[in-house]
Amino acid sequence: MLLACSSVWANSNFSRQTIDLGMVVSDIEKSVSFYKQVVGFEEVDGFEVKGSFPKAVGLTDGAPLDVRVLILGEDESATKLKMMQVDSKKPARTINQPHIHTLTGFSYLTIFVEDVDLVMTNAKKHGHEAYAKSPQILPKGFPQDLCLLMLKDPDGNFVEIVGPNTKALKKKKSKK
Repeated sequence: MLLACSSVWANSNFSRQTIDLGMVVSDIEKSVSFYKQVVGFEEVDGFEVKGSFPKAVGLTDGAPLDVRVLILGEDESATKLKMMQVDSKKPARTINQPHIHTLTGFSYLTIFVEDVDLVMTNAKKHGHEAYAKSPQILPKGFPQDLCLLMLKDPDGNFVEIVGPNTKALKKKKSKK
């Protein structure tokens, strides 16, 4: 009975079927540039959170927030990535994360695209390289016409780009 109730709860209590993700960054301009120029997000009007509110709800130690908002698509329910660089007495730490499993918490973003080659071109153009030996065709059991390109943003966060195989991977696959 509990399982059935939680299913009803999950299906009836959400006003949107997407989530917004907040991200603290060390350099707001570099991060916004990466997500716009390399990945393809669009920027919309952001917002400020000042006064006693950020501390009262536990967002900050009292530091105000100036939030930049990036979106995927124009739909009202489009995914929103809310970025902020917080000027606080206790600055954020940047951690070198070599693999997604080396830290707990949110470890990566997965972004589905229609053209992985375009993202790779944008990345190279703006000084970013594919991480490890990516892109790679998805493993057996997954669609073989898709690949995963792993990038790292300016703070070292993993960004999975999933989409159609790149031109190079298509050629490699056809030679097999």
